[in-house]
Amino acid sequence: MSATRVFVARLVGCGVFDPQGDRVGKVIDVLMAYRTTLPPRATGFIIEISGRRRVFLPIARVTAIAPGQLITNGLIDLRRFTMRGQEVRAIAQMLGRKVTLLDGAGLASIEDFAIEQGKRGDWVLSELFVRKQKKNSAIPFAKGPTMFVQWQEVAENRENPADQDARQLLSTVADLRPADLATAVLDLPEHRMLALADELDDERLADLLEELPEEEQLEIINDLDDARAAEVLDLMGPDDAADLMANLSPERAETLLGLMDDEEADDIRQLLQYEPYTAGGMMTPEAIICAADTTIAQAMALVRRKEVEPVLAAQVFVTLPPYEAPTGRYLGVVHFQKLLRYPPHERLGSILDTEQEPVALDTPIAQIHRYLASYDLVALPVTDDEKRLVGVVTVDDVLDHLLPDDWRSEEER
Repeated sequence: MSATRVFVARLVGCGVFDPQGDRVGKVIDVLMAYRTTLPPRATGFIIEISGRRRVFLPIARVTAIAPGQLITNGLIDLRRFTMRGQEVRAIAQMLGRKVTLLDGAGLASIEDFAIEQGKRGDWVLSELFVRKQKKNSAIPFAKGPTMFVQWQEVAENRENPADQDARQLLSTVADLRPADLATAVLDLPEHRMLALADELDDERLADLLEELPEEEQLEIINDLDDARAAEVLDLMGPDDAADLMANLSPERAETLLGLMDDEEADDIRQLLQYEPYTAGGMMTPEAIICAADTTIAQAMALVRRKEVEPVLAAQVFVTLPPYEAPTGRYLGVVHFQKLLRYPPHERLGSILDTEQEPVALDTPIAQIHRYLASYDLVALPVTDDEKRLVGVVTVDDVLDHLLPDDWRSEEER
């Protein structure tokens, strides 16, 4: 049964289906258009279809809104979504916004709102669900009371969009993977992006920064105070943190390095010495490194660790001591698939692949991606002049440098 009144926050994540019942995408946000004297009306939905492409679905092409789903007439414009002048996004821009209650009860923030279908088929904002600002309370972290109000009963503060709570927005993106979160963040206005970054915990923010383009990385890191920025950089991969640091002013970069964990800061300082489009500039020192007499069982225990990225878990590098970069002399590599073929008590030294040649620190990126493609590899060891393992270049880092800066938002060709 089709609803004639729905709350917008409940629509996020709903499946979008064609008339035959085939799923074509999911709802990301609802677009609203402001009017001079009347309440805003819904113009359509931002939906995500296959390939994570975001497109606009006009509300006129929605034949029914049922619990957990939208039914369309089957017509979907595949051009990438772009905002138009008078439109705002309900979740990204309206929820959390401060309003003044015209009955004199003070300020409140919009937690959700309902849109209702009128006699002519258009969907109009009918009711706001707001939370009043908490007055002095003896209970720490207490929230203010909630209430339903009509649009005509509030005055919205649109002059100061930065004065907007991002907690509701945070709840809608909480389950997204870092790459998908980055795509969602790129669609936000700058003030909402910064507000969301402020609400994310340090680990989640570090994951997000690793996925964002350089410009957005700098906007966020420059908005953070030094103490929090250093904490977030500590949680990033050394190679990603070094790339970000290279774009900061020398003074800010040195300040943050001074606040970071000594070991992490040393790794970043080392990476900053190399040219950006070389093996040294792209590598990470966080490889899995073992001795030749390490058993397969011991190596598998290292591979299984949750914090190890899949691309780094695909192989184990074998060196002489010490076993942290820069190591002793590089001996060879054992690929994960080979670990599965031999008994747990077998030593790595007996199944070592010595034919895979390491690359030098100054190897250019063009040569690296040809090497990876030619031999179907996901990572390459990097050694210095003394044949010590100093890091690993992974295929995802090479792709980051080869793809255009705006590849997340670039229209597919």
